Amino acid sequence: MKYLDKSIGMYMNYINRKVLRFLSLNLKKYNITTEQWSVLLHLVEEDGINQKQLAKKVDKDQATLVRILDILEQKELIVRKKSPDDRRSFLVHSTLKGKQLKNEVYPFIESIFERITNGIPDEQLNLFIDTLNKMEKNILTEEAKN
Repeated sequence: MKYLDKSIGMYMNYINRKVLRFLSLNLKKYNITTEQWSVLLHLVEEDGINQKQLAKKVDKDQATLVRILDILEQKELIVRKKSPDDRRSFLVHSTLKGKQLKNEVYPFIESIFERITNGIPDEQLNLFIDTLNKMEKNILTEEAKN
């Protein structure tokens, strides 16, 4: 296939920006950004994780993650505690307020994605997810070569 960058790469980037913009607009009423939401969701699901592991899971560099955690901590959605095993390391925990926000926002996000995927059969969505997973695997394979 010729012009893959223009047809696939550019279009994926375009749709990604549109989805993020749409989510950001809708998350404003919860006073949380898409990046903050991603981190909070991971923390509620895996409470007490260290910052380095969390950065890897949410695909953020350490400096960016620290800024996001600072904001989430100011909003009282998370707390950082020194690790009992390593005094240089912090474990990040969601607070009750953070868990409540996750429980409130998660169904809302699900409803947004139901609207975004409206009219697309499950078979197509499953194929799309499978294709994205294969693309990610190919990227990871290529990154490992470098």
